[in-house]
Amino acid sequence: MNGFTTRSGTVRGGPAGRPGIVALRGIPYAAPPFGAARFRAPRPAAPWAGVRDCTRFGPVAPQSARLPGAPGWTAGDEDVLTLNIWTPGTEGDALPVLVWIHGGAFAYGSSAQPDFDGTALAALGLVVVTLNYRLGFEGFGHVPPPAGGGEPCPNNRGLLDQIAALTWVRDNIAAFGGSARDVTVAGQSAGATSVACLTVMERARGLFRRAVLHSAVNACATVRSAAATTAEVAAAAGTPATHEALLQVPPAVLVAASDTVAARYRDDPGSGPRHYDPVVHGPVAGGDTLPLDPLTAYEAGAGAGVDLLVCHTTEEYWLLDAVGDSVEITTDSGLDAFAADFGLPKTLLDDYRALLPGAPAGEVHLAVHGDLLFAEYSSRLADAHARAGGRTHLARFARRRGGRGQPVRAWHCADVPFAFGTLDRADVHFLIGGEPGTADHALAERMTRAWAGFAATGDPGWPRLRADGEGEVRIWDTDGEGEVRNRDTDGNGEVRNRDTGGGGVPGKRDAFRAPWRKAGLPLMEP
Repeated sequence: MNGFTTRSGTVRGGPAGRPGIVALRGIPYAAPPFGAARFRAPRPAAPWAGVRDCTRFGPVAPQSARLPGAPGWTAGDEDVLTLNIWTPGTEGDALPVLVWIHGGAFAYGSSAQPDFDGTALAALGLVVVTLNYRLGFEGFGHVPPPAGGGEPCPNNRGLLDQIAALTWVRDNIAAFGGSARDVTVAGQSAGATSVACLTVMERARGLFRRAVLHSAVNACATVRSAAATTAEVAAAAGTPATHEALLQVPPAVLVAASDTVAARYRDDPGSGPRHYDPVVHGPVAGGDTLPLDPLTAYEAGAGAGVDLLVCHTTEEYWLLDAVGDSVEITTDSGLDAFAADFGLPKTLLDDYRALLPGAPAGEVHLAVHGDLLFAEYSSRLADAHARAGGRTHLARFARRRGGRGQPVRAWHCADVPFAFGTLDRADVHFLIGGEPGTADHALAERMTRAWAGFAATGDPGWPRLRADGEGEVRIWDTDGEGEVRNRDTDGNGEVRNRDTGGGGVPGKRDAFRAPWRKAGLPLMEP
């Protein structure tokens, strides 16, 4: 059966490539967010008559990126708030649901990327949902209030889109064999930070019971910094930074203006943290949509009622270096300047040099930067959630190479094709170092089963962290057995563990947390 009836109308999908699994693509969960709806909270999709063909992905959100295997955005594409479903079930089956939120620096990406195909997870008994949401200025830019009064435009429109999609899932997923009472929301990078935000947003309460965060990024703006970014983007677009003027600027112009602002920071070594990581948009903490950034909210006890599975890779920032998005640092003086720009103490660099004996300055930079933005931040989310009484599981992805391709690091995004079971897609081979081998397929099977188990029962297959934030960590590697490692620390913060990967130093991955315990982790802004 390929037809399903939603509250808006009937949709028809097609076979997903495995027996018994149906894929539906491009189902509207909200109305096009343009015209009178631009910069507003999402509105319900209009109903339709007859049967809507849902065999192709919907348009992607406005962006300049062209990603391998995925469609790009074309000016004039407006019906961008759509979702996709892979289901092995029919109405009444009440299967667990996994909702995926893609990453992309809050500026690019889509649910149509080939590594997000839900077929393998659906074959394990999940109903898989992926979605598009507003990005860049359309989704996260701060829009000043109207000059003459009237309803202001909310911040975090991209997050509100995600909540609208989860609301659609609650209201419609039973028709596809899913259970609205058993929803897990998952994401990677910007998608993981989105999920972390959702776990502490009042508007999302009750829409899901579990969350998966892979490589959450340390990047939430304040209202003040978001307003300053709006002024820069408006100037680059040649328009006043006012509500009325911004409404008149076409989306393509705001995309280009945001890219211009980012490029200026990248080209200016004296511009501070954005020189190294010129992301200009992201969630805005403060106000009624997102009162606090996720880590601060977790530390205050928020989100503890949601089960949490956190994972990061052990060499996150090496991907940014490989694709040319990282500033090249080749000297100790350059490394010192980097630390000063981010407000990091020199002792942190000394500790990393000791953990990476003989490593050149560039590798020390990549290790520190990756932990600052992803690894340590993700780990602290897990720690704070566990200390608040939440059920928390922690994992690290340490697989460096495999198959028959070129060696690659355990870098940002490399874990996603393993968790989705999409290793054989040629478009993801750059991430994993070529065609996968037998050990890679075995690792992917373990990771997909962990996701499926967590989504179904809250148990991914290893013990949760204790209330003090300590406990065991699952190390994902092609070594296979014995992947659960102890990460206990003694009273002095020294690590006693049997970890086997990370930072190029076998046995010392958890040791990279000790410098941050001494230095503290600054909360970053896009």
